[in-house]
Amino acid sequence: MRPVTVDDSWPESWKSSYRFDAEEVYGPISNPGYAYAYANRRAATLALLQEALRPGAKVLDIAAAQGNFSLMLAELGYAVTWNDLRAELAGYVRLKHERGDITFAPGNAFDLQFPGKFDAVIITEIIEHVAHPDEFLRKVAALVKDDGYIIMTTPNGGYLTNRLPRFSDCADPSIFESVQFKPDSDGHIFLLYRDEIKPIADAAGVAIDKMVLLTNPLTAGHLKTGMLLRFLPRGVVDRLERFSQKLPLRVCDKIMTHLAVRLRKTDQNRFHTGR
Repeated sequence: MRPVTVDDSWPESWKSSYRFDAEEVYGPISNPGYAYAYANRRAATLALLQEALRPGAKVLDIAAAQGNFSLMLAELGYAVTWNDLRAELAGYVRLKHERGDITFAPGNAFDLQFPGKFDAVIITEIIEHVAHPDEFLRKVAALVKDDGYIIMTTPNGGYLTNRLPRFSDCADPSIFESVQFKPDSDGHIFLLYRDEIKPIADAAGVAIDKMVLLTNPLTAGHLKTGMLLRFLPRGVVDRLERFSQKLPLRVCDKIMTHLAVRLRKTDQNRFHTGR
């Protein structure tokens, strides 16, 4: 990925994207908790995809923003389609594109006409911003080939400081439609709990293939641990993160901030042809 230098002539959306890149890619890091949590999500996303699909597979990255995941996957040999509602961000991503197969498809991914379905679709930090996560996942699944994959990351609803409602307890999610799609954590509507993923996935015709809980409060700089991250070596933080992921599931449910999930689309024809 080619490094870029901010330019005063850039549109504000490019400058905003660069500010995220400064924390996530370039440094120096002013908020280690944010940067470490981002690195965890990135590593989990890439691992879940690479475990399931070889380079050359067609991947759609929805709401990809500054395109870091798209660019990294392209460099790993995947045929990537970058997507975001903000069409002007494609120019910023092109500046950073150094090598690999990447196509740009700005707009509403569910309204666009793609030449075919994808081997995988990536939805990172998106589903918590929509009023109807069940409908959203169903639309994503329609873009995936049979036996293809959806790679999803989202904040963990079971995390001990979460105060947002459960989607499954909401009788009328449409009341949140006017506030959906807002950026950053201010735009979170529902944080999905681990036990909510399966029924939503089942309704979308996809099955949980693998689910991991990641990023403990220290790694994320939560619960007043942010100052510690300025003094602790990164290697120590990473070792504590790996240790926390091995704790009993009931403990991880409470102390891990994020879920990373690989969903596999079931081949509907199998149930009709007897294959």
